[in-house]
Amino acid sequence: MRKTIIAAALVALSSTAMAQSSNFDYNVDRFADIQVLRYQVPGFDELSLNQKKLVYYLTEAALQGRDILFDQNGKYNLYVRKVLEEIYTRYQGDRNSQDFKGLELYLKQVWFGNGIYHHYGMDKFVPQFSINFFVDEYNKLPLTALPINSCDRCTEEGKCDKAARLRKTLEKVIFDPTFMPKKVNQADGEDLILTSATNLYEGVTQKEVEDFYNAMKNPNDTTPISYGLNCKVVKENGKVVEKPYKVGGLYSQAIVNIVYWLQKAVKVAETSAQRDYINKLIEFYETGSLLTFDEYSIMWAEDTKSQVDFINGFIESYGDPLGMTGSWESIVNFRNNAASHRTSLISGNAQWFEDHSPVDPRFRKEKVTGVSAKVITAAILAGDSYPSTPIGINLPNSNWIRAAHGSKSVTLENITDAYDEVANGSGLNEEFAYSQTEIDLMKKYLTLADKLHTDLHECLGHASGQLLPGVDPDALKAYGATLEEGRADLFALYYLADPKLVELGIFDSPDAYKSEYYKYIMNGLLTQLYRIEPGKNIEESHMRNRKFISEWCLQKGKKDKVIELVKRKGKTYVKINNYEKLRGLFAELLAEVQRIKSEGDFEAGRKLVETYGVKVDPKLHKEVLARYNSLDIAPYKGFVNPVYKPVYDASGNITDIKVTYGENYVDQMLRYSRDYSPLTK
Repeated sequence: MRKTIIAAALVALSSTAMAQSSNFDYNVDRFADIQVLRYQVPGFDELSLNQKKLVYYLTEAALQGRDILFDQNGKYNLYVRKVLEEIYTRYQGDRNSQDFKGLELYLKQVWFGNGIYHHYGMDKFVPQFSINFFVDEYNKLPLTALPINSCDRCTEEGKCDKAARLRKTLEKVIFDPTFMPKKVNQADGEDLILTSATNLYEGVTQKEVEDFYNAMKNPNDTTPISYGLNCKVVKENGKVVEKPYKVGGLYSQAIVNIVYWLQKAVKVAETSAQRDYINKLIEFYETGSLLTFDEYSIMWAEDTKSQVDFINGFIESYGDPLGMTGSWESIVNFRNNAASHRTSLISGNAQWFEDHSPVDPRFRKEKVTGVSAKVITAAILAGDSYPSTPIGINLPNSNWIRAAHGSKSVTLENITDAYDEVANGSGLNEEFAYSQTEIDLMKKYLTLADKLHTDLHECLGHASGQLLPGVDPDALKAYGATLEEGRADLFALYYLADPKLVELGIFDSPDAYKSEYYKYIMNGLLTQLYRIEPGKNIEESHMRNRKFISEWCLQKGKKDKVIELVKRKGKTYVKINNYEKLRGLFAELLAEVQRIKSEGDFEAGRKLVETYGVKVDPKLHKEVLARYNSLDIAPYKGFVNPVYKPVYDASGNITDIKVTYGENYVDQMLRYSRDYSPLTK
């Protein structure tokens, strides 16, 4: 629960944003509600040969996990992807026909969502092609193109019975809107497991899973493992059991391939510490032991000297309705030394920020340990970080590891730079900002303020505070992710306005913070609503946290008119009348959210989120959608990866690694399915 996700189309950033190459084409594809971009990898050519080889081996390890995420996101996803790709590539008819174009659109959405569900909204995609078209084209496929094992029996006509059964299953999966309709359900009062289609549980109820793990936990354990992080929970012979993801367990072949490339990476590791933690990660994959994973996490967090770094594994739990099982993901990166000066200033003063936090002193850390932060250049995105990716990460997730051994925070600057490049000139601020004053404020300061908000959120926000002794880290259950992201956001918002940032030389104006305050409230109350379908509530964790913060401040500040929603010519605008009092509201809410987490107060957390973070005003929603649609901005953005190719000498030794950017979205997805699909072969 440590990602910062950017609402990419929500912010038209300043024209002073860092440009990388005026000739670089960032735009790749546009479909449905998606815009696909490229990102550059500046500085890669300056790495040493061994560093380049390390990046290359780690990128190969990253790409080998793609099938795992697809399967975690839904038990039929790999079958859907394989069959649709076979139809798409073999189709001999009119590729401009309505049915084929509809299939192409659906397949692009499946690729982007890593399955048949929207990556943000969690609802199942609606096909724009007919069931008759699908059946006709499916029946034309050779048996060798279908994801089935050798046939156990055939009909008298010689047709494969397995193929027919698979077709019937896929018809239901794709075309029946009532069958497994939502990947992750967060509706209060419902059984979140039975009503979620994510493939992390089978044959069990929410209560059975909670009872299963509660029986395992020791409230006096000060170093608890991350229960359920790397397993599927099922019922066998009437008994609830775990099925771990490991070599020889679930996803074995994909994990074997990941381990193969990690073993190559070990040989070119930059430091002995890096070599040791890669070996420990391999041990975790081979054993599935969460004790080993904790050992790896400690070693990884404590290595701050290596320039090349990566995450690889079952990490973030947004895809689990109970917030326990980690979705598979990987990001390979290397440190941007010049840009890391900003984050070094922040992390170097971590204790000052903790000591001056407006929360109850009981919930502060007496000693902030090992907080490191850096700006990185992403080299590859994979699994749950691809195609849609975070712009900031703070790990490890384990509270006791963070307290005793520290954490790493990163900001993906080349990703934010790509967002900045395509955001310029969108017209969003001009449409939704209250006046020219706010537009000018954001144009002048928002590029830096937005990045600084991410830095503070990741580096200090997630690293701040502590649980009281005996509090279960999972006490907030389904609300844990939303409240944790809200806590980190509030910490960052509170300190953005602190004179300390001017004193440190990060801001050159005491008014710079106002640009982020205005953008954040405008987003939370108005502009993020364009991502919600009419008639629906907010469900995604990051959207809920922005909504509950903004709505709470609006309601609590009504008496003093700290924030207002005002009407002008039939349009609604956010007006902030008192930025200092708004900071005071952020402080008050931060203190309460920290209390909720530190004490494990589930009911208070549930009430806060459900009261302020879920409901959508239908009239305001309709207005926002109409205004947003007039701008022709894609609500969601994601990326294709660069391509890394080794250069060999006559003896077969690698002499260089070349990076290229020309691959398009469809070609990359088809290549990944061809070269990195160990679970569908």
